[in-house]
Order: sequence, then structure tokens, then C-alpha cells
Amino acid sequence: MTRLHLAAATVTACAFAAVIGLYAARHDTTRAKTGFAGFRRPAGIPPARFSLSDQDGATVTAASLRGRPVIVSFLYTRCRDTCPLVADQVRGALDDLGDRAVPYVAVSVDPANDTRASARAFLLRHALTGRAHFLLGTAAQLAPVWRQFGVQPQRVVNARRDDHTPSTVILDARGVQRTGFLADQLTPEGVAHDVRALGAGA
Repeated sequence: MTRLHLAAATVTACAFAAVIGLYAARHDTTRAKTGFAGFRRPAGIPPARFSLSDQDGATVTAASLRGRPVIVSFLYTRCRDTCPLVADQVRGALDDLGDRAVPYVAVSVDPANDTRASARAFLLRHALTGRAHFLLGTAAQLAPVWRQFGVQPQRVVNARRDDHTPSTVILDARGVQRTGFLADQLTPEGVAHDVRALGAGA
């Protein structure tokens, strides 16, 4: 990916993230108004599209996950603050959902450093082995997914860390982004509530 392409991807993601931020600001009254615990994603976003390899080398496509709600987070394996919190909160939601077969997909935001081995270790640390796909790829392969979800990847700019967008999104059975949470709003109860609502046809 050229610097121009990366810059364009970043600008697009930042613009999308600004829109998402406006929606997130209304989170406190969201459930009463929309029936969701998370903030409603903007209308008109096309169904998710991706085809990436996971921590075991298996190919995972958005199309293969259709037919049920899907939880999608954006993480990196060297993260020591936000990402472990997100992983643990989503694991709590999966525990709450019990027998429901709810796919959980974590998408790398640090392709230069995330590997199959580090992804497997991350999932093991957070009791998500066998319960999640950690999707990996090059920056060129991952950038279209970041753009679709309005996510800025992990970067270092002028020797300073520029943190990624800590977003968790729930797709409906058609693969459409319906509800989302930033890290400070994410709870197991909220995620489980929205998965159940979407599973019931909300």
C-alpha cells in the first residue's frame, strides 16, 4: 500500500469515526429510544465484505457468517490496555449467551506485528480459544475492512503512538452493521442484549 493510499484510508476512517462519535455521544438514552444497548450504526452502510485468514490459517469470509448476528472487534495482540478489556467483555457476553452459537471476529489493526502465533496466544490468554477468529493480513488486505467499519489502525506518528479506534460492532443476519460500542461503553450485558435483539429480528 502506498503512502497516498494509506493516507486516504486514514482520512476516510477518521471521517467515519467522527460520525460514529456523534452517535456514541447519545449512548445514555440509546436503549430507551432504539431498543439497543449500543449506539445505532448509521443507516445505509452496505453489508460487510471480507475474506481473511485467521489464527489457524483458515479462511473466514463475511458471507460464511451470514444467517445470525456476528460480533466484530478491532484489536492487536501487543495491546496491554484497551484490547484485553474488550476481549474479556466480549467473552463475558459469549458466556451470557450460553448455547447460542454467536461468531466472534477480531480484526487486526497492527498487521506489521500481529502473527498467527501471537493471535493464538492472545486468544488463549483471554479464554477465547475455539470461540473466536482473529483475522490477520497485510495492511493492504486489512485496509478495506478498516474503512468499512470506520476504524483507524494502530500507528506510530512522529515517534508517538496513535491508538486505533476501539470499536466493537454487531452485525445482523444479513451482515449489516446495526449496533456498536466504544471500549468505555462495552459491557457483557449490553453486547448480549443486542445480540439477542438482533437474533429476534430487531
